[in-house]
Amino acid sequence: MKTEWIDIAAGRGALGGGLLVAALIVVAVLIGAFVLGVRVMRRESRRPRREEQPRMPADGPVREVRDNREPEEMPRGDERLLPHDMPAHGNSAHRTGPQQDRPRWNDGGGSFGSGGPGAH
Repeated sequence: MKTEWIDIAAGRGALGGGLLVAALIVVAVLIGAFVLGVRVMRRESRRPRREEQPRMPADGPVREVRDNREPEEMPRGDERLLPHDMPAHGNSAHRTGPQQDRPRWNDGGGSFGSGGPGAH
């Protein structure tokens, strides 16, 4: 009976020792990652000072430009077209369309969840 308790205690001690070794390995890996991170940060160039930051242009902020373009016709044929097969390699010339107003909902229309009747 006494030897059974010793075997159980020895098994628990080995398990506890194994957990302690695993915990020490995890801590060593975390410390190593921290040291490596510090070394990498020291090799990076310094952060720009306040006076070195980009400035806003004198004529104000740059705004987004929206325009509706003319559709470009797709060449018709029997074979599949890849971008490099397109005229001008898929880069079409910028042709502004005649209608520059964005399409809007008709009066009484709504979007999902608005409770409106939607499309007529």
